[in-house]
Amino acid sequence: MMSVEKEIQARSGSKCEFCGATDDLKVYEVPPTSNGKVDECVLVCNTCLEQIENPEKMDANHWRCLNDSMWSPVPAVQVMAWRLLHRLSAEGWSHDLLDMLYLDEETMAWAQATGEGNSSEDVVKHIDSNGVVLQSGDTVVLIKDLDVKGGGFTAKRGTAVRGITLVADNPEQIEGRVNGQQLVLLTKFVKKSN
Repeated sequence: MMSVEKEIQARSGSKCEFCGATDDLKVYEVPPTSNGKVDECVLVCNTCLEQIENPEKMDANHWRCLNDSMWSPVPAVQVMAWRLLHRLSAEGWSHDLLDMLYLDEETMAWAQATGEGNSSEDVVKHIDSNGVVLQSGDTVVLIKDLDVKGGGFTAKRGTAVRGITLVADNPEQIEGRVNGQQLVLLTKFVKKSN
């Protein structure tokens, strides 16, 4: 069985999937959904990687390579191209490329999952009862007894709800399992667990 790195090198022809460089290549897992699978990773050179991880070091001229790489059939490359073009929004040419870049719904949801490309006012933040920002996958604890309508039970204060999901369009709601039932919970009735 091929290693992830070998599969990605075969897919990319052992070149950086953005700028085409052939030296110092590394596998970069595209957040936030990455679990190290080949289709959730890209092969990048040190120059690209450093600028991806340190947005303040972005060299706009280096990223003109996105003009070609954004057409990659690989969703992970498309996602990163979309995010990088948004980071370069001060450049006129990046807007032109973004206008041309088409992502299917699933790929666009992945591209937007980190909040890249949203102005800070547009990002929906889920805040617990203590003002702490909640993330998908967090564990929260109920801070009061909650009657579960239709469930026939009361979710007791102190109950841990693991692996929550955020309700995308409502910052006051999260979802999680309590007593084996999937419930919508109000963020004001939970606190993030350490």
